[in-house]
Amino acid sequence: MESAAAHPRPVLTAGSVLPEDAGRAALVARVHHPQADGPCVAAVRGDQVVDLTAVAPTVSDLMERDDAVRVVREADGGHTWRLDELLEAPTGGRDVPHLLAPVDLQVIKAAGVTFARSLLERVIEERTGGDPAQAARVRARVQQLVGGALDGIRPGSPEAAKAKELLVSEGLWSQYLEVGIGPDPEVFTKAPVLSAVGTGADIGVLGASVWNNPEPEVVLVVDSRGRVRGATLGNDVNLRDIEGRSALLLSRAKDNNASCAIGPFVRLLDDDFDLDTVRALDIDLRVDGTDAYVLNGSSSMREISRDVLDLVAATHGPHHQYPDGFALFTGTLFAPTEDRQAPGAGFTHEYGDIVRISSPRLGALVNTVIPSEQATPWTFGVGALMRNLARRGVL
Repeated sequence: MESAAAHPRPVLTAGSVLPEDAGRAALVARVHHPQADGPCVAAVRGDQVVDLTAVAPTVSDLMERDDAVRVVREADGGHTWRLDELLEAPTGGRDVPHLLAPVDLQVIKAAGVTFARSLLERVIEERTGGDPAQAARVRARVQQLVGGALDGIRPGSPEAAKAKELLVSEGLWSQYLEVGIGPDPEVFTKAPVLSAVGTGADIGVLGASVWNNPEPEVVLVVDSRGRVRGATLGNDVNLRDIEGRSALLLSRAKDNNASCAIGPFVRLLDDDFDLDTVRALDIDLRVDGTDAYVLNGSSSMREISRDVLDLVAATHGPHHQYPDGFALFTGTLFAPTEDRQAPGAGFTHEYGDIVRISSPRLGALVNTVIPSEQATPWTFGVGALMRNLARRGVL
């Protein structure tokens, strides 16, 4: 990747980030409020963002309430900001109000290899040992042998077991195929609590990585009882070269400074936006480079191999509890293969890329790619949040 240089911030407006039916949506935001020197839980009402921290001091607390939709739509609030004002402000500083990731105490989890198309790309990463120069050759070989053999297979089914036998006999079995079509999904911790960045912020790619891409995903917001309360968008940045060297490097590939973006808002489930709506969401991706390069892609939740509630059940249950709830990345269909830097090398980011992940019912998450080492250091953790809320008298 080219060295990082000063890059223009994306121009964001309320119209460019809100869902197309925002007037009917119950939208939850988090706002950094300089006067409080900390975050506020907020409701998006039209072009206004209303502080609800006195009613629910954390988003986690709000998600535990059975009347969360009513609170977001009707509860009296405190300070009010114009949404455009928050979007125009530089993120990362503490002297101006700006949007944050719309989750706080929730553990940030991710399900991997949940779409057949991206499943094959994970196998290709593994077979190349993370070397992008080998990607085209290995991709052709894998597609020749596997082709559409995995299309429509339900993970853990007898048909999946037969496909495994065939692939083992061809010497093609992989740890990624195990979690892709086997009985148990891959669920891992993507990032620490409070470390995610929101829309408009820089997103970090580790400086050592030379083969990487965005991963546009639907993120479920789940309460402590395992109930899906809402959904938002996320970018589960993927360092293909590092994870391709070894799956045991997953934490180095996935968990770096500013490498997890969530937003712009949590849309709460209600009569107009339910789990079946989530199951049918389409997600669009656009990457704009500083060199006029443009990449477009799309992903559809209709093609996911495991139902979203199956992913929730694999995360939460008698085997594992989350007292403050969790945010669950559900995986992506998107795996870019078009060449950018060299023939056969496929796609990789350049610093300054503007990544826009959008869905008509969830709005748009927009971030600018920089080295993780140059992203604003993460300093506001759980202890700082508790001390801040206590000083404000809302705990």
